[in-house]
Amino acid sequence: MPKNPPASMQHHLRQRLNQHARERWPHVDTVKVRFRAGFAYVAAELTDGTSLPLCRLRFTGALHTWGFALPLADRDGHRNALLPDGLPAGTPEEALDRAGALAALDTLPPVIRVPAGLVVLVGPPASGKTSFVRALIGSGRIDAEAVVSSDEIRAELFGAPPDEAGSTAAESDAADGLVFAERDRRIAARLATGRNAVAESTNVTPEARARLVAIAGRFHAPVTVLRFDPDLTDLLQQHAERNRTDLTAADVRAYAAVMARDAGADRLRAEGATAVHDVPGRRRAATPAEAAARFSFARHFRATPVLDAATASLVATDTDTG
Repeated sequence: MPKNPPASMQHHLRQRLNQHARERWPHVDTVKVRFRAGFAYVAAELTDGTSLPLCRLRFTGALHTWGFALPLADRDGHRNALLPDGLPAGTPEEALDRAGALAALDTLPPVIRVPAGLVVLVGPPASGKTSFVRALIGSGRIDAEAVVSSDEIRAELFGAPPDEAGSTAAESDAADGLVFAERDRRIAARLATGRNAVAESTNVTPEARARLVAIAGRFHAPVTVLRFDPDLTDLLQQHAERNRTDLTAADVRAYAAVMARDAGADRLRAEGATAVHDVPGRRRAATPAEAAARFSFARHFRATPVLDAATASLVATDTDTG
């Protein structure tokens, strides 16, 4: 039985294929290579979890020359094939290019790679933020602990939105202060240890975003803004489907108006966003799962906290170990 190449050569082949794939196809999460009986079986793992068998490489004894075969469409197995130069063997990169073209990797939509740091969701109520976040968590693109939701914090602290609990305006303002102070603390706690954080709240006003950008700045964390800006008709339909009693259609319209006025992409970049991306939704016939598949998130970065009293106060009471 033919022998597999040495472990060092196996490692080198994986490195070469993954580096080449990153340059060609951003939507390929990784290239998996398994070795058996002198063959290397190559598959593309997409960011949506799909695995695509690409080719089989035959070890010839030389680091830069591998025999090339393609998977059979109708049954298990492979057939020897030729590379574009007409030869049955060549470099791993030539084989990957040929197999990727036949698998139509070039036609797949590109994936947006989000650096680790602070991710700020911006959009009116009912615009799809929570459904999108759930899809990200469900597909393993982010950890559940990375999401800091003002609605969830409010439920933890008070059990119900202030309006539903019959609170006065002053009590509601006081509750908001506690909710967002706790949100800021949780975000800072994650950024302080180099973990990414996702700020899930409306964030349609410049004042709300300035608060978040300032926190990220204390840890030199990049800020990525994901915009949720559906058509008003779709937004109101989504609001009606949620059956929430604490927000009226007029409230949702008001949030959408602020979004249109104060949350354009250029405005967000001017405020300090490192990158701004629109999240596709009903307007583009994209489900939350399909929208989530368009993004890939790094989880860790090198945090360099600014040593001042404000930063220390944000993280001093941290009990989060998520």
